[in-house]
Amino acid sequence: MTNSLRFTDSHCHLDFEQFNANFPKLLKQCQQANINNIIIPSIGPKNWQKVLTLANQHSTQQLTLSPCLGIHPWFLNDLTANSLDDLAHLVQGNINDIVAIGEAGLDGVIDKEQNNLSLQIQVFEQQIDIAKKFKLPIIVHHRRTHQDITRILRAKKLTQGGIVHAFSGSYQQACQYIDLGFKLGIGGTITYPRAEKTIKAIKRLPLTSLVLETDAPSMPLYGFQGQDNSPLQVINVFQALANIRTETPEELAYALQENITAIFPKLNKS
Repeated sequence: MTNSLRFTDSHCHLDFEQFNANFPKLLKQCQQANINNIIIPSIGPKNWQKVLTLANQHSTQQLTLSPCLGIHPWFLNDLTANSLDDLAHLVQGNINDIVAIGEAGLDGVIDKEQNNLSLQIQVFEQQIDIAKKFKLPIIVHHRRTHQDITRILRAKKLTQGGIVHAFSGSYQQACQYIDLGFKLGIGGTITYPRAEKTIKAIKRLPLTSLVLETDAPSMPLYGFQGQDNSPLQVINVFQALANIRTETPEELAYALQENITAIFPKLNKS
């Protein structure tokens, strides 16, 4: 790779405590690796303010930290009757800073544990309505809920689209999301040899549908199991993607950045 390539991590939980100890050093390393944008989704009310503050205090000309506000389906027990209203109010008050609603979505594994899919759907739909109201994209969490999510997105007719985070499905599933105006978050999954179905799908998909992500500190890459993930790993995700695509690294990197600004037009102004 040449030093001219630029990268965006479209999904990184930089506000998590795993990054506290070496935070300034990590940001410097990201800049040195030509990572110039990191999208920071939130998981619920308890970290909305931290995500906003982090982005406001640590963004530079070389590295933009872009906050998102949302409610993750894992943390619905933390909500109050006012949480969705609070979210809408905070989005309105920070509309010039946030780039998306999220992370929001549905999780079939959590549903099996808590039997709460109807609540998950209600909270997800309300967040889509907030995204529509403020003309923002949405970052979608999905796990064993493809049919429900595509049905809801089809019915809601989002105009700004968004990103399907941590895509790990089939070519047919990918095409359904793309048809709904979404990009696919490509992360550590493609570094695992067992992910044949997803790797085959990503080989065939239009380049305009892909963005890079790490989901750090979660979802370590193959060979790094047992370690906290890092936004620096977006470079290794890129290398893995370059290995399965036909474009040159330069063509690939340029297109991926174009895809990011298509979803997050505010980054063009950063």
